[in-house]
Amino acid sequence: MFRWYKKATRCYVYLSDVSLSIDERNELTIHTCESAFRQSRWFTRGWTLQELIAPGVVEFFTSDGTKLGDKSSLELIVHEVTGIAKKALRGDHLSSFSVEERMSWAANRNTKREEDRVYSLLGIFEASMPLVYGEGEEKALKRLQKEIDDKCM
Repeated sequence: MFRWYKKATRCYVYLSDVSLSIDERNELTIHTCESAFRQSRWFTRGWTLQELIAPGVVEFFTSDGTKLGDKSSLELIVHEVTGIAKKALRGDHLSSFSVEERMSWAANRNTKREEDRVYSLLGIFEASMPLVYGEGEEKALKRLQKEIDDKCM
């Protein structure tokens, strides 16, 4: 999936939990809904990490379709909310970031299946391994760590 997002011209993010009132829409700036943007569930979902980092352009929209901005114009807020390095958001090669730093980007993210917390990191580490649902997060993490270690050798 990461490679698919990387090849995308742009990624559109629909924030179902961010909305604007009619009054706010008259003078739209990110400041009118910054708190809701910062607290959006989208930033806590495991698989959305790839959607945020891989594409060159990511555009954010409210639940009613109002464009809030893109990851470039909202870079500081996105960085503050996610802890993802600004250079990573700008497209710097992910191998220039330590394993620990890249792992930290997923620290506060949730998935329905515990293994998906690990599987959603595969593209971040340019790793490939079979998905084995039911193995648990700990075993999946050990397999990912082995893949990362093998790449570094």
